[in-house]
Amino acid sequence: MRLTEFWDRMDQALGPAYSRTWAETQVISGLGGRTVAEALAEGEHAKTVWRAVWAHLQLPPSER
Repeated sequence: MRLTEFWDRMDQALGPAYSRTWAETQVISGLGGRTVAEALAEGEHAKTVWRAVWAHLQLPPSER
């Protein structure tokens, strides 16, 4: 997954006005206690981060 697709999915799930703020502030246990922004900055694959976000937000299987 490319970062552009990742951010498109984040915008769809949380709204474009909130997704970046959420990514910088919400700590996710599935990312080792890091935020989305921290995980991406540390080189975590966007697909791995998306799966953690998907699970954390309990999104429907169709959005995985």
